[in-house]
Order: sequence, then structure tokens, then C-alpha cells
Amino acid sequence: MNMKRLLIFALLLTLSSSLHAQRFNQKAIYDNLRHGQWEASLLGQASSGFDLSGDQGSSIDVDDAFGFGFTIGYNLNAHWNFSYKFTLNSPDYSAVIVPQPPEGEDPVARTIDYQLDKYAHALNATWHWFDGPLTPFLEGGIGYTRIDTNVPSQPPVTGCWWDPWWGYICDTQWKTYDTSEITYNAGIGVRWDVNGALFFRGAYNREWISIDAGDLEFDTLSLSIGLMW
Repeated sequence: MNMKRLLIFALLLTLSSSLHAQRFNQKAIYDNLRHGQWEASLLGQASSGFDLSGDQGSSIDVDDAFGFGFTIGYNLNAHWNFSYKFTLNSPDYSAVIVPQPPEGEDPVARTIDYQLDKYAHALNATWHWFDGPLTPFLEGGIGYTRIDTNVPSQPPVTGCWWDPWWGYICDTQWKTYDTSEITYNAGIGVRWDVNGALFFRGAYNREWISIDAGDLEFDTLSLSIGLMW
């Protein structure tokens, strides 16, 4: 562990201890650490890939990927937590596309290798089994996910304009094949409240997404570090 990481870790411990001491003086000793507390966390997430087959021999093979995200939530009491969660990952993929051939000719498959972007938003409810600092939990939620293939769907469009700060600017943009769909998720995990301010979470989740080509499932493993106040 280098010096920068040690300094960050020491700063987190100092901040969490300070918040814990302040809260200890304001609340009764027997109060649960989570009860009535807002919280926010940063997370790292490993997401599984998937394979999907389509018509005429078309297919897609998406690799496993590592992503990141954050959560903001409120602990209604020792057991119930309600939160918003955002995650982003960008796995590589290989797709076989089969263009419609001219009449009388056989279709010719073409393989493309790209990187897609997956943006996931979710509103989750979490049930903590115990009211103590170390507890397993169950969670589930609903949200929406945007998957962008980063493959252009039409020729690029260039526009120019005068900006009051930067002068004359030209920019080229293009639309890509993407989809935004309703997503459901469920998961299990373990939470450890180090004190009244600092906590860690580890979780396994599964996400379900339905698109025109079929149903997708993503398995994720995540590790979070967060603060309560």
C-alpha cells in the first residue's frame, strides 16, 4: 500500500470517527447505528457477459467487464434501507451481423468488434436481517438501463457555431444503435457498519432486461465503501 492510499485510508477513518463521536453525543447509546441515517457510497462492480443469437445467423458475444458506480440512500430504521443506485460499465463485444442481400443473392455475414456502454439506474429496497453492525441483507429494485452499442446508425453530422467564450466551434456528432429498457434486479449480500459513519457492503445481484431480440441476464459482484450521516 503506497503513501497516497495510506493517507486516504487515514482520512476516512478520521472523518468517520469524528462523525461517530458527534452522533454518539446526540443519540442514546442503545440506538441502532443505521436508524434514521442518510448514506452515500462508491462501488466497484464486476459484471458477467452474455451470448445472444438472432435471426439468419446473427449473434452477439459480450465479455465480462469491471465497472463502477455510486448509491445514495436513507435508512428508515435498523432493517429497511431505500436507495438510488447508478452503475456504468463498458464491456467489449463481438457481433455477427447479416445485412439484407440484393434479391437473388445469399446473405453474407459480417463480424464487428466494438465496446458497448451500459448505464443502469435503479431504485432499490434493502432488508437487513439483523439490527447490529454486521448483517446479511436481501435487496430488490426496479429501474431502467440504457445499452449503447457505439455503432453508428447513420452518417455523421457536422455543425458549427459561435461561442461567446471559445469563439468559432465545429463539432461532429452521430447517432448510434442503442436501447433503453425497464430493468429488474434482486440480490443478497453482507453489510458491516464499522462505526456510526463508515460502512462496507459486499453483494451479489442479478439484473433482468427484456429487449426486442430476447431477455438478458447480468450477474454482478460488487464491493462498496460508504459514509452515513
